[in-house]
Amino acid sequence: MPGTPTDLTRLRITLTAFFALDGFIFAGWVVRIPAIKEQTGASASTLGLALLGVSAGAVITMMLTGRLCHRYGNHQVTVVCAVLLSLSVSLPPLTHSPLTLGLVLLVFGAAYGGINVAFNSAAVDLVRAMRRPIMPSFHAAFSLGGMVGAGLGGLVAGFLTPTQHLFGLTMIGLLVTAVVGRDLLRLQPPALPEPTDPPKDSPKQETTPRRLDPRTRGLVFTFGLIALCTAFGEGALADWSALHLEQDLDATAGAAALGYSCFALAMTAGRLTGTRLLERLGRTRTLVSGGATAALGMLLGALAPTLWAAVLGFVITGLGLANLFPVAVERAGTLAGPDGVAIASTLGYGGMLLGPPAIGFMADWYSLPAALTSVAVLAAVAAGIGFLTRHAAEG
Repeated sequence: MPGTPTDLTRLRITLTAFFALDGFIFAGWVVRIPAIKEQTGASASTLGLALLGVSAGAVITMMLTGRLCHRYGNHQVTVVCAVLLSLSVSLPPLTHSPLTLGLVLLVFGAAYGGINVAFNSAAVDLVRAMRRPIMPSFHAAFSLGGMVGAGLGGLVAGFLTPTQHLFGLTMIGLLVTAVVGRDLLRLQPPALPEPTDPPKDSPKQETTPRRLDPRTRGLVFTFGLIALCTAFGEGALADWSALHLEQDLDATAGAAALGYSCFALAMTAGRLTGTRLLERLGRTRTLVSGGATAALGMLLGALAPTLWAAVLGFVITGLGLANLFPVAVERAGTLAGPDGVAIASTLGYGGMLLGPPAIGFMADWYSLPAALTSVAVLAAVAAGIGFLTRHAAEG
């Protein structure tokens, strides 16, 4: 089993590449959704139903992938899911009806959900072996991959058809998987350290995940709730931040789009510095301070009377939310292995799905600014959970 610094560094680089590839492929698909909508002749409502295929496939597979990781290994499942993800992203432009689009998106969503559980489980093992809180760096790679994928998609949209673009993503994905996947398959999961000299804010470092008894399952679900609260905010801001700036603060379309871009950049920056933050503050203070920061930032973003004050609020929110999801998934994985990662990821993904429609309903009942304050409320809830569970994972 790899335990030398060189082996662990190679494994970290390999896993980082898979996180970045996942974000790159998913963002490349997202930017072509308008063209696929036109191609399939879908209305807004039927497109929404078809897009549920991604969600359904991901949620169903996330719960199954934990078992597959136990049986076959995190590294093997990661490589297989990367191949499936790369192949399935080329399928949507081959469809010509909302029904067939929804069916192929089930496959795409299954691969997306599977690889997220597998490489997060592998990352949790590496975090414990290295005894450093490096989980945010992997999620920063996902964010950077998404930014590159979206930017490249925007550049090529003018002269490549969706079929050509997404087939290109398939080729890139298979090439990266062939090169990096060979290394991942050669590297065995790292040997776990002895439970001595535990890292800061983790008084009792376990060498193996606990069995999913009722208490452990409850703790895993609790950390999953932090992931849900965080992802709720990400989903809400992705779909509603631009409309809020344009509708409520009279921003131009370009300025409105800048709001979410600043939020995404702040999240990426927060994750890039997350390891250093966790080493300095520890998990509990990172969760509490991050949730509190996001809550204050979102109150500013939702209720500020001027455009630039609202954008500043989005930036503060992104910095606050940045490391909550990685820490929550890492804690769930430390407690219960791939099953813990699967539960926390499923709850987190559910929060991302719940956010946009929940904001829409609340906006109809009250107003969009008032609805967006729900992000602040849930960020504060995440901070509260982080504080209340400060000793819960100890034993």
